[in-house]
Amino acid sequence: MKFYYVIIKKEGEFVNMNKTLIKYPYLTQDVEVYENDNGHKIVLAHKEGNMVNVSSWVKTGSINEDSHNNGISHFLEHLMFKGTHTHKVGEFDRILESKGAVVNAATWKDYTFYYVTLPKGENNKYLNLAIDLHADMMMDPIFPSEELGAPFDINDATVTDKRERHVVIEEIRMRKDQPWTKVYNQCNYNMYQAHPYKMDVIGTPEIIAQVTREDIDNYYRKFYTPQNVTTIVVGDFNHEEVLNSILEKFTFPDRIYQESRINPIDAPTTQTKYIETKANVSTSYMMFGWLGPKASELKESICLDLISIIFGDGSSSRLQQNLIEKLPDRIFNMIGTEHYQFKDGNNFFIQANFKPEAKDRAIELVKQELNGLLENQISEEEILKAKKRIKSRFANDAETVSEIGENIGYYMTVCNNLKLIEEYLSDLENITLTDIENTIKKYLSVENAVISVLTPEE
Repeated sequence: MKFYYVIIKKEGEFVNMNKTLIKYPYLTQDVEVYENDNGHKIVLAHKEGNMVNVSSWVKTGSINEDSHNNGISHFLEHLMFKGTHTHKVGEFDRILESKGAVVNAATWKDYTFYYVTLPKGENNKYLNLAIDLHADMMMDPIFPSEELGAPFDINDATVTDKRERHVVIEEIRMRKDQPWTKVYNQCNYNMYQAHPYKMDVIGTPEIIAQVTREDIDNYYRKFYTPQNVTTIVVGDFNHEEVLNSILEKFTFPDRIYQESRINPIDAPTTQTKYIETKANVSTSYMMFGWLGPKASELKESICLDLISIIFGDGSSSRLQQNLIEKLPDRIFNMIGTEHYQFKDGNNFFIQANFKPEAKDRAIELVKQELNGLLENQISEEEILKAKKRIKSRFANDAETVSEIGENIGYYMTVCNNLKLIEEYLSDLENITLTDIENTIKKYLSVENAVISVLTPEE
């Protein structure tokens, strides 16, 4: 990593900016990170080819919500596409998609991000268009009442107005009917005491039905501030021209500056917590969940990445081999692991689908496999194979502008430090069996687990 202090001329005035160079794995040039004096960060990454990716990542999601506005980040994401003072609703998508663009957005616990991936066009014509439209959407959304829909009583069955409010409510209802959502939400909720991570990112119908346009506008101006936004452009382009274009267009008018909220970090449960729910399902579902290190705590996060691969990712993993391939009687239909990484502490999950009549044995078998992680020592061969898998993922992710943009956005927003992507592979090489064993002991004890099980209604 190299650090510079630069002064850039913009519209006849000089702008003070910090510039950092980061070595991104498998890219041919250093990634440039600029921080404007207002806090807005701009990242420019060189990737040869005809495709470009433009995105903005905002440091807000359910982490900034509470029981009164849960789901507002996701609702706002929908409404950001409903027009500006310059472009009517639908124009943004229509214009860009006519140029071959993929336009989308996503909301998660720590962030909301918006992106455009498209051919750069002759003389970067389409790239410049994408930056213009993307900046307009990010800086000047108008949240028209006719698109939002009026607040209403969720229990009033006579309300049938199909505006965006109702689209989101229907999305919530459809998602909450899914078995994996049910078992995950129960596990996630019970892993926390007070942290907003315990809430479902998508929110509740009751809250979304009552959110006002004023609520949306205030939330937008409070959190879509220059200090919270990172704008990323990936592709083959003139960096100076793109940098000046972003500086000119990202003006952040009428923002409400405030200090970032700090949430107390919850401690893991000290005694296994078991939650069983019933639903109209034909098979049973299970999740073991643990709280882990912060995403920025790189060494332990890498250890959990390796453990996830060794223990439950793919056909050669221990869970797949021991509980599906080699088990004499078929109990599990699927089983695997997930490692979710968050600003205020990661989550590690074991998830399984199994025969309802074998519930007690299924739970016991997973516990035995957990204990076996330490008793049946992980081999050097397993570690080397897992490290190779991670290196391959890094190489594959560096092949497309979209994946590069997402990785940069994650490290800038969740970890608040793109330098970690420069350090990841070297730290990965130095991880030892002892490091992995210490991580298992520290985070993956059965006593620290929340177990959520979903079974068929009787």
